[in-house]
Amino acid sequence: MKMIVFICSPFAGDVAGNIDRARRYGRFAVTKKVIPVIPHLMYPQFLDEDDPAERQLGIEMGLALLAHCREVWVFGSRVSTGMAAEIERAQVLGIPVKYFTVDCKPVGGLAYGI
Repeated sequence: MKMIVFICSPFAGDVAGNIDRARRYGRFAVTKKVIPVIPHLMYPQFLDEDDPAERQLGIEMGLALLAHCREVWVFGSRVSTGMAAEIERAQVLGIPVKYFTVDCKPVGGLAYGI
């Protein structure tokens, strides 16, 4: 079975640009033969990001999915509040967190073995 990877990247702010980038990150993951999980592309389709309760629900559902992933891949140099929560949860669960640039290049010269 292929490894399931949680894609962690910004959503708020430049929503249209962030959606385009998240799609690109998902495509990158597929080229690395893993299964990407990208909650911020799915949940805003039916949850209202401007409603604090619905936004929190989306975050909680994303964190539940994260618990089933083997790795978390963080893209870009800006870490939003939601991303910070995802990274923290991964660390608590002992899930490896790997960092990439917005151009999908590994950060820190680490070998990712994918």
